[in-house]
Amino acid sequence: MKRARGTISRRLALLGAAGVAGGLVFGFYYTEPFRVNRRLTNGLKKGEHMLTPYVRIDQSGVTLITPRADLGQGAYSVQAALLAEELDIAWNDIKVDPGAPSSVYANTTVVREGVPFSVLGHFNSVAEIIGQGAGKILGLELTGGSSTVADACQKLRVAGATAREVLLLAAEKQTGVARSKLVTRDSAVILPDGSALSYASLAETAATIEVPSGIVPKDPKDWRYLGKPTQRIDMMAKCMGTATFGIDIRLPGMVYATVCTNPRLGGVLRSYDDSKALKARGVLKIVPVKGGVGVIADNTWRAFEAARQIECRWGNAPYPASSAAMFDAVRASFVPECRLIISRNDGNVDAAFAAVKPIEAEYRVPYLAHAPLEPMNAVVQLRDGRLDIWTGTQIPAFLVKTAREMTGLPEDDIHVHAQLCGGSFGRRLEDDYVRQSIELAMAYQGPPIKMTWTREEDMTHDLPRPLAVARMRGTVKNRQVEAYDLAIAAPSVNASQFSRLNLPFPLPDAAIVAGAWDQPFAIPNYRVRGYRVPELVPVSSWRSVGASGNAFMHECFLDELIHAAGADPLEERLRLCANNPVYEPSYKVLKAVGEMSNWGSNPGANRARGLAFTLSFGVPVAEVVEVEKVGDAIAIRRVFVAAEVGKVLDPDNLKNQVEGAVIWALGHAMNAELTYEDGQAMQTNYHQYEGMRLYQAPQIEVRPLENTGLEHIRGIGEPAVPPAAPALANAIFAATNNRAYELPLIRHPNIRFV
Repeated sequence: MKRARGTISRRLALLGAAGVAGGLVFGFYYTEPFRVNRRLTNGLKKGEHMLTPYVRIDQSGVTLITPRADLGQGAYSVQAALLAEELDIAWNDIKVDPGAPSSVYANTTVVREGVPFSVLGHFNSVAEIIGQGAGKILGLELTGGSSTVADACQKLRVAGATAREVLLLAAEKQTGVARSKLVTRDSAVILPDGSALSYASLAETAATIEVPSGIVPKDPKDWRYLGKPTQRIDMMAKCMGTATFGIDIRLPGMVYATVCTNPRLGGVLRSYDDSKALKARGVLKIVPVKGGVGVIADNTWRAFEAARQIECRWGNAPYPASSAAMFDAVRASFVPECRLIISRNDGNVDAAFAAVKPIEAEYRVPYLAHAPLEPMNAVVQLRDGRLDIWTGTQIPAFLVKTAREMTGLPEDDIHVHAQLCGGSFGRRLEDDYVRQSIELAMAYQGPPIKMTWTREEDMTHDLPRPLAVARMRGTVKNRQVEAYDLAIAAPSVNASQFSRLNLPFPLPDAAIVAGAWDQPFAIPNYRVRGYRVPELVPVSSWRSVGASGNAFMHECFLDELIHAAGADPLEERLRLCANNPVYEPSYKVLKAVGEMSNWGSNPGANRARGLAFTLSFGVPVAEVVEVEKVGDAIAIRRVFVAAEVGKVLDPDNLKNQVEGAVIWALGHAMNAELTYEDGQAMQTNYHQYEGMRLYQAPQIEVRPLENTGLEHIRGIGEPAVPPAAPALANAIFAATNNRAYELPLIRHPNIRFV
């Protein structure tokens, strides 16, 4: 059945309607999205009061509750700025706290982004309803999907403005001066005579004020902090080495632990001999944990050393033993029973191929590890019926649920203390390491136990980005791309991840075709289909998720077709984006990156440029990579990035995010893969999993566009990742005529980097 571009199939629409009908209270949640007038009591100490779920006040001042995790992306600062802007807090007075987990902090944006109704970066009403309803019903308090800014912007602005109004009403009640004669400035209410009442002095009175509704945030033209560079609140501590990450937690009476578990993910422990380890210095106890053994000792190093002395007999992996066998399983999944109902089918691809023999290709991408610098760790204490968990996490509310299921304790006796994270890239959306820490605490109750994975345990027990294979066909005509048929097969990240959280995932996994089926190109005959591969290695969200690999496959083959047509890569993409208002933001970022890179000019001797574009997480991003041939090797010299984010809240932080994403993506494209033999990951540490070296880093120029405005504001942490790999591969082709069909690029016999 022929469908218009960007629409969904009838079957998919029916599935969505059933989900809405069965969702009980979607309408209620949709019409009441922010709930800023709801005060929380969980975790409050004597003398503390909540003005809104995001603002706590006591005699020492105002604390801003920032429920999204800071993984190094500046999330605490941008959330603090959103609140402080409306609350008129002096920047030096700002205090932030992740707060206690609560369903009021549900991330509704990440849900609506994940359902297959968000077409071409725009949410339709079905996506909005599902996002609001499912996010709150499931209590999805999580950080991910570049959703922090998009989800928090309006909520925090309204919360801050509402808290400010409460403080003004408190000042009126406390002084008798009419509210209309009061203003706020630098953490204080200013009276008509110029005297100031600090917010702290209004705390007790503010707690008696009924929280008003319908308070409107400032007009952006009046912004004091937002829209301009602001020093990050964690900058000084991180630069001076005083910032406390999860791995830095120290508590009185603490003991230390590690685990060794089956290197074949999901495999069992058949037996073990700990006789040598029990005699090791400092060992306090050795206990079984799921799939392995835990060692508790008087310091971390001794726990590591003792764990190495335990002789374990492991069970086999519940999936094919090698990467080669797993790629075979992926290729065997291009069959009707594995096909997703998510698809795109513009024009008549089959008719186009009947007239002209198509160009054909097969691309593939490997498993990739998250490999954050801070290995997985948690401090857990179970004492007198109370459980405390200190860790860096993206899913604090799920940790409470997990702990309740494991210990049987009521949720009020479970306390999660979220910490700064030393990187994540999606890894801390999992709770496996916390589960092990709780097991240890249940077996050794009383003192706080700090459980730390070795680097090798971390790498080999990562839940990686899935491998994928794409099969393409296409035709060209009159120097234009005429037909493009893309089929992608990959395991489902969402099904794998949700199963570990004991949550259902009833929808088809849009991540399998993300960054491919929803691209704003008016190719006359354009078909994208996805195939879900039966479960192999358990997989998880990796920065930019499905778009991370799909962009390489989609954009490299598009470049191949454009080259076959004899057209210019930029001009042809601009032509395919032109004359459609929905595609206009994408057209403008392509135009911008062309201007930035001076596309079409001669880049110089031995130099060439490659271009790629990807719309992901609602953000169109275009990147140009400029490379230079140095002997028989490639040097990456310059990268140009243009992106449409709606509104920039902090230009410096956005630029930093894009630069980091480009370096991260190029490094992985050049060198990184996770391979398996005998069911085990072969890469155990950074020397086998190299990123980009400092001397290899290019100059990067970033241009954010704001054409779509504040109401379409989006995050940038992930969308700049997908176009980098294909832009590099296309540049290498332009420089050397070597077309790479798989990642990492060093797998190509004629590609190496300097």
